[in-house]
Amino acid sequence: MTNDYALFSVENLRVAYPQRRGQAGWAVDGVSLTLQPGEKLGLVGESGCGKSTLGRAAMRLLPESTLIEGRVCFAGESVFDMNASRLRRFRGEAVALIFQDPMTRLDPLMTVGEHCIETLQAHRPNLSKAQAKKRAIEILEAVKIPASRWSQFPHEFSGGMRQRVAIALALLLDPKLIVADEPTTSLDVTVAAQIMQELTRICAERGTAILLISHDLAMVGEYCDRIAVMYGGKVVETGPVQEVFQQPQHEYTRSLLKAALHIQKEEDRGKKALRLRSGNASGRRPNDCVYAERSRSAQEPLQEEGREQKDNRLQSSPNSPLLTVTNLQQHYSLESNLLEQLFSRKRDVIKAVDGVSLQLERGEILGLVGESGCGKSTLSRTILQLIPSTGGKVEFQGIDLTALDRDAVRKHRRQMQMVFQDPHACLNPMMTVGQSIADPLFIHKLAKAPEAKRQVMAMLERVGLTPGEDFFRRYPGELSGGQQQRVAIARALITRPQLIICDEPVSMLDASVQTQVLELML
Repeated sequence: MTNDYALFSVENLRVAYPQRRGQAGWAVDGVSLTLQPGEKLGLVGESGCGKSTLGRAAMRLLPESTLIEGRVCFAGESVFDMNASRLRRFRGEAVALIFQDPMTRLDPLMTVGEHCIETLQAHRPNLSKAQAKKRAIEILEAVKIPASRWSQFPHEFSGGMRQRVAIALALLLDPKLIVADEPTTSLDVTVAAQIMQELTRICAERGTAILLISHDLAMVGEYCDRIAVMYGGKVVETGPVQEVFQQPQHEYTRSLLKAALHIQKEEDRGKKALRLRSGNASGRRPNDCVYAERSRSAQEPLQEEGREQKDNRLQSSPNSPLLTVTNLQQHYSLESNLLEQLFSRKRDVIKAVDGVSLQLERGEILGLVGESGCGKSTLSRTILQLIPSTGGKVEFQGIDLTALDRDAVRKHRRQMQMVFQDPHACLNPMMTVGQSIADPLFIHKLAKAPEAKRQVMAMLERVGLTPGEDFFRRYPGELSGGQQQRVAIARALITRPQLIICDEPVSMLDASVQTQVLELML
């Protein structure tokens, strides 16, 4: 395949973000890729390796201060040479981007319907409002969002439902190429399969190419024709999916496949695995191979300390459970308009959580599964009393949290922590990574500044954000989604709580980092 006939081509692309120290590290370093019409290319690699940066650079969505070298062409036309008018048509009509974080794509003050109408009217001014609405509803229903939710706002949707809205917005204009940046991260496996089946159906029917940016090797293997593996800003291996999966040539590719297989089959926990490092963390790499430093530490075994501690806790746990939830309810009344108030006596009620009961012993791990929108996240927040329940009881260490006032509940928060589904929304953009992780230590008066920094540095190492000094000074906006998720996990673990509620804690992480983080938490 040559670039002359490619729908989309990237040639020797290099991207660097200016850093506060005045130095620029290459987030993308010499990447070349091509896509043919209707082709599906999977771009895989760990968080922070440059996958999302590559996708945004190809659409000229990065800040003007970003240093970009190389060439990106769409249908033979240079993207970097497009004027403002041509670039506007290029985005959306020719190429559409499905963002990793749907909340950065959706305006909280606009309904889902208004989002769709705005997109269509901006690019299809000849469409009437009725025609635009008909088209939008067709696409929304294709991604399993009913027309009855047309007038609802983003905060009324679950994380998975918001991602489906973002996917629908990308499909509205029938683009020739869809850049899908972790499009199913927030979705359960059933809905994720439905979404990918819909995307691939569109690809087959309309000749739409897909650049699927993902850490999910199984998804890439199922839906893509070719795969490109990134590490440290470079593409270290590329080829047909089956060929790469069956005969991987690069050591990092082999480690990813091994980690994915380890998670799926739960192989012997005593086997040696990688001591993980965050890709492209410092910009310093060995001359021979970007993966060499990491592969040299591959013989170091994972520590079983956390698992042994867990076993000890289970053996020595007292008779009373750590957490008891009894008939918990979280009901929401929908606001009615003036006419509905005049002619209707009863408001519609959404039963997000309806009579849930469960029990958790000390040291026990309880898995809660269900499709997006079924109430998992609402249940988690209600257990922690982040939102007051409308019925039922939550007993933590024998104390009924639903009977306590706000200040009394806060005293128990040191022992109850949560890893939220959306790390971007739970990290203060004005606080550095070090400040965010240390904050719970100061709030609960567990450590002073020197000791807090020591604990934070140790925790950064344990979640794979190395070198710690570098990440300690960074801000959330300078991190990838997966790196932000690791910061959120580190912050939840720093107080050594008795209970951690993890809402999709590793959904944004690649298989190898999932292994490390789950080992740490378990």
